[in-house]
Amino acid sequence: MPRTIVVTGGGTGIGRATAARFATAGDRVTILGRRPDVLARTADALGATAVVCDASDPAAVTAALPQLPDHVDVLVNCAGGNTDIGAPDPTTLAGVAAAWQANLDANLLSAVLVTTALTDRLASGGAVIQIGSIAADRGAASSYGAAKAALARWNVQLATDLGARDITANVVSCGYIEDTEFFGPGPNPRRDLLIDQTLVKRPGTPEHVAATIEFLAGPGGRQITAQVVNLNGGAWTTR
Repeated sequence: MPRTIVVTGGGTGIGRATAARFATAGDRVTILGRRPDVLARTADALGATAVVCDASDPAAVTAALPQLPDHVDVLVNCAGGNTDIGAPDPTTLAGVAAAWQANLDANLLSAVLVTTALTDRLASGGAVIQIGSIAADRGAASSYGAAKAALARWNVQLATDLGARDITANVVSCGYIEDTEFFGPGPNPRRDLLIDQTLVKRPGTPEHVAATIEFLAGPGGRQITAQVVNLNGGAWTTR
């Protein structure tokens, strides 16, 4: 039976690959994103529904609600990224505050807002999945890493709150993933270093992440909740 899937940040990269995987399986997919042209092209290619929305903006999320499904089986919060990349280093306290707020908005608040807005629409037996980052554990003491660490902590409370409704909530914590817009346009100058940090000596791909999300949202993932699933080729290991 087809499920109803909502993917934020669904126009490119991990979000697009995730939306494609669910659409190929015959599910009904709605993708959210800020760029109308990018979102429309992806929706046309996948047979998905596009909803233009900045997931970090409360007013935008509220305005988008009438366009979103009344019943949601799987919510995937992919919207985000390191807003420090390509930005000048702040030189004032106001600049530091703005830089930190930008990463918190993009990576934490976006997931909190969309999930909160759709909580009453989440179906029993469903799943909420967040995209985390290796930076929460081994990254520099940056606002991006802090935001992803906060996302993982919040996810534990979310899983607690949703558990009684048989809804799971997990984080897929990604290492280096190629073919995304994370590092901006052009070649990634850190590519070789990031690949060398893995044990498998290869980068991850959006399809690797999408397959993990599909598992967590499927029958095999029903007993997994409040967890961080590391997907990094061994660049960050567990005990």
